[in-house]
Amino acid sequence: MASKKLVFYLSDEIFAIQAPILVTIDALSTTILKIELASDRSAETWQAHFEALEAHVFCCLGMASDRGVGLVAGYHAAFEAALWVCDYFHEFQDLFHVLHQWERKAYGAIGKEDEAARKWENAKSEANFAKRLEQYAQAQQACEQAIALYDHLELLLHLLRESLQLCSPTGKLRTVAGVRSAFTLLLEMIEAVDSQAIASIIKPIQTHIDDLLVPFQQVEALHAELLEVVPHQVLDFLVLAWHHDHFYHSSQSKQKRDHQRERDDWLAFAEGLLDDAFAMLQALVFEKLDSIVRASSLVEMVNSFIRPSLNSCQGQITQETLNLIMFYHNHRRYKGGKRKGKAPIELLTGEPLEAEWVELLLQQAEQRQDATDDVSLASRAPLELMPNRHGHTAPSLAPQSQESLEHPADTEDPLQQPPAKAA
Repeated sequence: MASKKLVFYLSDEIFAIQAPILVTIDALSTTILKIELASDRSAETWQAHFEALEAHVFCCLGMASDRGVGLVAGYHAAFEAALWVCDYFHEFQDLFHVLHQWERKAYGAIGKEDEAARKWENAKSEANFAKRLEQYAQAQQACEQAIALYDHLELLLHLLRESLQLCSPTGKLRTVAGVRSAFTLLLEMIEAVDSQAIASIIKPIQTHIDDLLVPFQQVEALHAELLEVVPHQVLDFLVLAWHHDHFYHSSQSKQKRDHQRERDDWLAFAEGLLDDAFAMLQALVFEKLDSIVRASSLVEMVNSFIRPSLNSCQGQITQETLNLIMFYHNHRRYKGGKRKGKAPIELLTGEPLEAEWVELLLQQAEQRQDATDDVSLASRAPLELMPNRHGHTAPSLAPQSQESLEHPADTEDPLQQPPAKAA
């Protein structure tokens, strides 16, 4: 690109056997900005990674990532006062692991209750009947407790997710104080469910509350900015429309239709109040809300895209192969979702691609081959007529074969490497 581009980084690490691969993408377009086969994942290596991006054409607005020690330290070393957003998925991952464990225990308890019921029904003698009845009562009580424990935690985690949405069910953008209050209360209620199993998980989350609230600082500033150009009631309608549009793209079947209907209804209300200014203000509100990043989950999507290539080559990956993977990802068009029909590089630059990714790759290979040929020809010394010491006419020198010019043996172009190495 010819000019600087403002981007929000999503960064992560993926491994090829023991070798770390450092990945940074743009949050909005999902373009891979840099993918690097590194010797380690220390703060110094990550700092060099970010400084290389800055030296190119990218201006960092902030970064979202997990709490990788080298990753976060290297980012802060490269950008001292830059914004950092901790990834919500990694923050609450252990709580959801507990939820899944309790779900399995609840299903196990249901199975034991069903088995105890069958044994009770098959009891023949009066003594055995009373014994089986007591066993069934115990299994039933254990089953009810396991289900209640799971249901309680599942409800609280659902409310926790809801409290971290950018807007309330009425379309009000949330404030830092409001989210802090609700979030703290919910953590206390979750810990009270089973303090032995959850206390060690809750404690580090409580110490990280300030990090979790960083996006809502942006929301408060954004709300004040939008109120200067959008009427208050209309802003609530547009925020709700954005909220349902956001979930529309990530939902399935019936939920997708419900979110679509809600989105269209709120947009219709806003359009009725705005008339001619509707399209411009809707685009403004949606663009501003889309710019707020709360997680680095999109870089995990890119990692899952890279993983099959790492598996197929059994971890023996090269930087040239990573470059090809990056080229393919950046130039292939999405087949679904809100980016449907667009390639990541198109979303980043705003310029449409002239051809499919395969054709673009072949064009680039031809251009680099032509450049290599030009350098090879320019480096050859011009032929000179030399005096014939024996008085005989020198035979004419035949020009070098066309085949040798088209395929120089000393090329270092990675696209010229044999398939076995590229894989």
